[in-house]
Amino acid sequence: MNIERSELTAGLDPYAVEALIAGQHGDPFSILGPHDGSGARIVRTFFPGAEGVDLVETAGGRVLARMHLIHPAGLFAGSVPVGAAYALNIHWPEADQTIEDPYAFPLLLGELDLHLISQGTHYALGRTLGAVAMEVDGISGVRFSVWAPNARRVSVVGDFNSWDGRRNPMRLRREAGIWELFIPRIGPGDRYKFEIVDQNGNLLPQKADPVARASEAAPATASIVASSTPFQWSDDNWMRTAAERRSGEGAMSVYEVHLGSWVRIPEEGNRWLDWIELSQRLVPYVADLGFTHIELLPIMEHPFGGSWGYQPLGLFAPTGRYGTPEDLAYFVDRCHAHGIGVILDWVPAHFPTDVWGLARFDGTALYEHEDPREGFHKDWNTLIYNLGRNEVKGFLIASAMEWLEHFHIDALRVDAVASMLYRDYSRDAGEWIPNKYGGRENLESVEFFKHLNSIIHQRCPHAFTVAEESTAWPGVTRPVEEGGLGFDFKWNMGWMHDTLHYMQNEPIYRKYHHGMMTFGMVYAYSERFMLPISHDEVVHGKGSLLEKMPGDEWQKLANLRAYLSFMWAHPGKKLLFMGSEIGQKTEWNHDGSVVWDLLDDPQHAGIQRLVRDLNTIYRDNPALQFGDLHSEGFDWIVGDDAENSILAMLRKDGSDDGKVLAISNFTPVPRSSYRVGVPAAGCWREILNSDAAVYGGSNHGNIEVWSEPMPSHGHQQSLLLTIPPLATIFLKLQQEVPA
Repeated sequence: MNIERSELTAGLDPYAVEALIAGQHGDPFSILGPHDGSGARIVRTFFPGAEGVDLVETAGGRVLARMHLIHPAGLFAGSVPVGAAYALNIHWPEADQTIEDPYAFPLLLGELDLHLISQGTHYALGRTLGAVAMEVDGISGVRFSVWAPNARRVSVVGDFNSWDGRRNPMRLRREAGIWELFIPRIGPGDRYKFEIVDQNGNLLPQKADPVARASEAAPATASIVASSTPFQWSDDNWMRTAAERRSGEGAMSVYEVHLGSWVRIPEEGNRWLDWIELSQRLVPYVADLGFTHIELLPIMEHPFGGSWGYQPLGLFAPTGRYGTPEDLAYFVDRCHAHGIGVILDWVPAHFPTDVWGLARFDGTALYEHEDPREGFHKDWNTLIYNLGRNEVKGFLIASAMEWLEHFHIDALRVDAVASMLYRDYSRDAGEWIPNKYGGRENLESVEFFKHLNSIIHQRCPHAFTVAEESTAWPGVTRPVEEGGLGFDFKWNMGWMHDTLHYMQNEPIYRKYHHGMMTFGMVYAYSERFMLPISHDEVVHGKGSLLEKMPGDEWQKLANLRAYLSFMWAHPGKKLLFMGSEIGQKTEWNHDGSVVWDLLDDPQHAGIQRLVRDLNTIYRDNPALQFGDLHSEGFDWIVGDDAENSILAMLRKDGSDDGKVLAISNFTPVPRSSYRVGVPAAGCWREILNSDAAVYGGSNHGNIEVWSEPMPSHGHQQSLLLTIPPLATIFLKLQQEVPA
């Protein structure tokens, strides 16, 4: 069907045409696609570089009309009968291409979606914005959408259109500032970005998709259309029973891992393992050592490997470094099959300034604050999310839900919480803006954390959250309904700093710092604590955990064994960074690997065996679990023997026989005939001794000891013990008898 050329161009504003050709037009649907004419539908398309375009039948491909070139830049027009289904056959210089017309498809985002996005309450944002593979009227393709309310024009660019921003400009949904476009005949695996012209007409660097669910591995920066096919999980039983684990009443010991430096393959260019290999090697290793959880340093897509993931730009996309999103799901599924939960470090505090990322995304401070006193982190040279904007708050919460709901992640450890809670964090006077009441508290962050934790606990009963918070902010782990922030656990940074400082002293001086080992119990039940010996303590010149210990090689190893055993005896959930479980000598290097050859040395293999046994007795003894969260599960027996640097803790679970006594000697002097009061008469058996020969120790200690009716430490019964040098021993009440 052919009509006059004049009718094909009738009503076209020449200035609008020039804006479209120049890539400056904000409403491409007003020109492109089908438009009703007199008895026919006029179709216009824009294909710069094309030699010709035919309108063809969708079924069969018969030519309906040859389109006229109405502008030499590549604007074509033709006509089809009203109601006729058509496709476009494009004649490129080197090939022909047939596609459906992207500008013939209707609006796809619903009004409810737009409303929820604007309100910051669309928790399935990763399945709504970005690139969503779908079928429309039986035609497969991808719906692209992006929030850029201040842009003059937004286009989708990718391999499918030669990265030419003129070819696929999007339509603006003004009520929400969302641009959308359905592009047919592309799908999962296709690379793309958004090309944006700001409100002043400036062309910005092409931007990666903020909610992409897959990305190219760094240093490449394109987003990738992810599959919409659900992963076939096999962890139904794990998910059904996870709510019991979320309570925190049982044992929780966490193995913290930076995936890229856990194991490297020197024979293959020193490469790291992918998700499938990690499923086969890391998961069985962690299960064998008895850890209950693996915590992964951030695996969200991040441009700079040296940030260890703590400067992420793809908050919805697993980094491409280790494989596909489906491979990550497989890894999580394998963890659950081995009885291991997965914790992800998650960073809502800040993001890097890379021009292809979130920074001034549509030419304005969209995700960040405009004022650097609120929007710039001096410490990290990063930008701070503007949590006063509903869309930004919703973006972050939706990111959290993506990991918990779609990847079955068991917990998020929220990074840098302190930096978010205080407006003057790491800022001098005059470098920060007080809140509306004149205070230093960041009220927007407080509201964000309460909202985040409430939504997680409502929608994901299997999941919990952990705060990396280093100050005395009250109620971090108090429920939101009781005025708290709603986290389930908080890293006990004070305990970590105090105890490591104590251990770094030569034993002869430890008596002057004795309070550092006991002070943690003063506030141990003010929050629900996790004791973290994390990556931060073994990097940046701090040395490995082993090298913090004083003395010769034997003493260093003995100190480390004693300290780890003290940590497992102390109330609080446990976290240990990779390499510390084998007494690695060198500090962590993210470009290297854990020095696994150390396991050829029986002394280092002994450290590993000790950690395995500590996890076993922790798991098998409720007395070592109950006091993690309940004060009635802990008593000091000996807390004031600074002169001998001895500490004795009683862990109990409320039952008659649920009692474990842990005693630490932090000097190299064996203490024979050391009397310790106990609350029950009977036989106390040594269930772990960090000085045992099997761990590399001198084998001083006790097998079993019967109590004597001799008062000591406030109890009517006592034990006469041999306490090994630089060691911690655990004794369990085996048989209680009437006193």
